[in-house]
Amino acid sequence: MSSVEALIKIVAPVVSGLGYEFWGCEHLSAGNSQKLRIYIDNQKGIDVEDCATVSRQVSAVLDVEDPIPGEYVLEVSSPGIDRPLFYIEQYQRYIGENIKLRLKVPQAGRRNFSGRLKAVEGHRISMVLEDQEVTLECDNIGRAKLVPFE
Repeated sequence: MSSVEALIKIVAPVVSGLGYEFWGCEHLSAGNSQKLRIYIDNQKGIDVEDCATVSRQVSAVLDVEDPIPGEYVLEVSSPGIDRPLFYIEQYQRYIGENIKLRLKVPQAGRRNFSGRLKAVEGHRISMVLEDQEVTLECDNIGRAKLVPFE
């Protein structure tokens, strides 16, 4: 199990228990600096108080579980309009929308793709680029996000 998967097992139930949708999380590290960014959502939207509430509860649980060695910064945020996509169900929600993504391993000599999300089939997505359609394995997607207003 990866460190992100372990964090999700701890954090997601806390977020859901508070009445929010756990959208996803990122564990980022650069040098001695670490950051845990948690995205939450709700049908009514997310405001600063929502983020503070989740931050307090998640922080308390992380202090007890201690899954991240050393110091880190905890950020709780709304996914925003250019929301990152973490799970296959999220891709399914946004079929027909424009997305931008970066692959972990190049496919056909490319890592970066930008276009309209056409379909989700199993653990693959299809995108329509300017001149072609491509099918990509979700396991090979490093980062993906919606591209609003394009």
